[in-house]
Formats: sequence, structure tokens, C-alpha cells
Amino acid sequence: MRVISLQSGSNGNCIYVEAESVNLLFDAGISGSRAKERLARHGRDIANVDAVLISHDHVDHARSMGIFHRKFRLPIYATAKTYAAASRYGLGEIAELRHFAAGERLRFGPVTVETVATPHDGVDGVVFVVDDGCHRLGILTDLGHVFDGLESIVDSLDAVLLESNYDADMLARGPYPPFLKERIKGPGGHISNVEAAALLRRKASERMQWACLAHLSADNNTPTLALKTHRQVVGPRLPIFVALRDEATDVMQVQ
Repeated sequence: MRVISLQSGSNGNCIYVEAESVNLLFDAGISGSRAKERLARHGRDIANVDAVLISHDHVDHARSMGIFHRKFRLPIYATAKTYAAASRYGLGEIAELRHFAAGERLRFGPVTVETVATPHDGVDGVVFVVDDGCHRLGILTDLGHVFDGLESIVDSLDAVLLESNYDADMLARGPYPPFLKERIKGPGGHISNVEAAALLRRKASERMQWACLAHLSADNNTPTLALKTHRQVVGPRLPIFVALRDEATDVMQVQ
């Protein structure tokens, strides 16, 4: 299994996964041209993607699904509620729109994608676990909080892209208005560096090969701080990467 985060953050999200003979994109929060260019830098052709799966309706995850479909002829998978809510962005015609229900398992040849409902304050949001029969990859962002069942998911994984959105001290001292600070740290917002690191410390098993920290805030976090916090809490065993807000990662392999 190979994974590339094409972009991660409130300015746009898109993750590429190839497993067996299946190529998938998760979320369409960046432009079609940017997704095509960043995949091409790694020798991948976006036209070979089998499907685009949308986690929830927020603009940084959903705004370009119509463009991905029309420009590259990619089928779009989203829950009915997510699609309806995201329609406010003027998605345009999507001829191949396939609805799934949160909790459903989606099959793409030899690959299964498990969908898990989250308490994040999007409409009908989900996270994903990609299973090729040998490896399990979690795509776990926009979580709301560490909800019931999340620990067992992490415990089952070989690799994970995990939300590590904010540093609590930076958020408290930062310029955001009180209502937005409460939303971010509340039960429908995001999880912090410390919460993400504690989750990995408790539940990352010996089978986990790496973790990639995702959806870092531009104003309330830094890659250096996120990595430092995880190293202090998790320790040295687990390789930890960071998905950046303005560029793609290298190819991350799950072996």
C-alpha cells in the first residue's frame, strides 16, 4: 500500500492511496489542477484513480468534487446528507454520484474501505479505514473528539494519518474569538497534539509502521511543535511524519 497526502489543513485536503490494483482519492478540497500536478510529480496519473471518497461537507474537504468528476471522469462517493450540504458550493453536475451510509463497507475490487461516523460538526461526517487484506490504513481527521470506538480502530491499524490539529497553549493565547476557540476544542471540533499523541501512546500496537500527523492548524500549531509533542508522549519507536498545508508528502509505504 502506498499513500501520498497531496495537501492537509483548513486550506484544503486530499489524500491518495494505492492498494493492490486500486487507486483512491480521499476528499476533494484542493483544485483539480493541483491534485493532478502533485500526483504527476510522484509518477501518478489522476486519470487512473478509481474513485473519490468524501468524508464530510466542509469546504476544505468537499468543494472540488464536481471538478474532479467532470475534469477527470472520476466517480464520487459521499453520503446523501454530505452531498446535499456540500451543494452550497455550487458543485455542478456529477453524473457518477454514489451514495453510501456511514458505517457501510465499500468494495473496490480486492480493497475494502470501512466508513466510520464521527462527532465532528460537519453533516454526516465519516473517517475511513482502507483494508487490502494484508494492511489496514486509517484516514482519521476531523474527529470532533476521541469518540467511543476510535481506540479500537487505531489498535487495528498498520499505519495512520491522524488529526493533530492544535496546540492547546497556542490556541488559548491566539487571536481567535472565544466562540471559535470553544468550537475547535469542543466535542464537535478537532483534537489537539496532546490528545492525538496520547491516543497513539495508548493504542498504537507493534504492527503500526508509521503515523502521519494531519490537518495541522496554521494559527494554532506548527509541524515542529506537533512532532515534538508526539515524540515526548509516544517515544522513539514509531516513525512519525507530518502532512503539510502547502505541499505533498513523499510516498509513504505500508509494507
